[in-house]
Amino acid sequence: MPHAVEVNNLVKRYKNAAVNAVDGISFVVEQGALFALLGPNGAGKTTTISILTTTLTKTSGSVHIAGHDSDGEQNAVRSMIGVVFQRPSLDLNLTAEENVRFHSILYGLYRFRPSYGMMPDSYKQRIAELSAVLGIRDELFHPVKTFSGGMRRKLEIVRDLMHRPKILFLDEPTTGLDPVSRKNLWEYLSRVRAEEDTTIFLTTHYLEEAEHADRVCIINHGVIAAIGRPQDIRQGLTEEYLLLDAADRSALEAELSRRGLLSDSAAPAGAAEFRIMLRGKNPAAIIQSITTPLISLHIHSPTLEEAYLEMVGREEQKNGVQAAAA
Repeated sequence: MPHAVEVNNLVKRYKNAAVNAVDGISFVVEQGALFALLGPNGAGKTTTISILTTTLTKTSGSVHIAGHDSDGEQNAVRSMIGVVFQRPSLDLNLTAEENVRFHSILYGLYRFRPSYGMMPDSYKQRIAELSAVLGIRDELFHPVKTFSGGMRRKLEIVRDLMHRPKILFLDEPTTGLDPVSRKNLWEYLSRVRAEEDTTIFLTTHYLEEAEHADRVCIINHGVIAAIGRPQDIRQGLTEEYLLLDAADRSALEAELSRRGLLSDSAAPAGAAEFRIMLRGKNPAAIIQSITTPLISLHIHSPTLEEAYLEMVGREEQKNGVQAAAA
């Protein structure tokens, strides 16, 4: 079975640009996986996803979607994907249902019918299911121009799930959604992945959404800064540590110092808590060995967000140094 997405040495340079927007990136996405593409604004995320979905031409390199070449087999690629872009692409003068119906007809799912009542039951059941998941079922027959930004986002997601795409590209899909709608959407997408083996290609600023990805790719200035499982990226950049404190802080500090447990970043008097960098040590063994009575204890595990911010910060600092040297 071919990869859902295969990208080799992809380059995109816009006309008159001094540098490449995407600069030789390569990665693969397995069928049925949740793949997250992360990076700051201007990093090349939207350019990449636009090339993958055939709405933008590349400068060089190769892109294959489910085994189909993105240049020579565009129709085959488009028939297999669903795309939710950051910017809405709805007809504001139509109702929500009309937007979905015409989209479904354009995809060849149904023959043209001028009204909802003339559509087959399979269409009605599908749109009812999806609109209920996103919480807009009662608004299906209202004009889209009366919708809030969040409701328009929900409608786009409904529309692009109608044809059961094998690969779903989501460019900041939950921006503008309330917490309940975000939760419902991700629960539904998890079910779709399990039942239909749908691949999800995600860009997001909500890094907690990327925590559940099978693989994460972080790009900055058009190049890949890191790629791998979220836990590998977290552990590669940030460390676990203990935060603890005692009523007798002097006694605790003396004990930790005596045993060589205080790090350079540990907190003497005035700081909130003492920090012990674990560096592969067993936290339970350390805790059990401390004789000073503790009043607070917390094991801090690194998050993907911390690793992401550290990585982007390093890249920005490096680029700043290089720019200054030039």
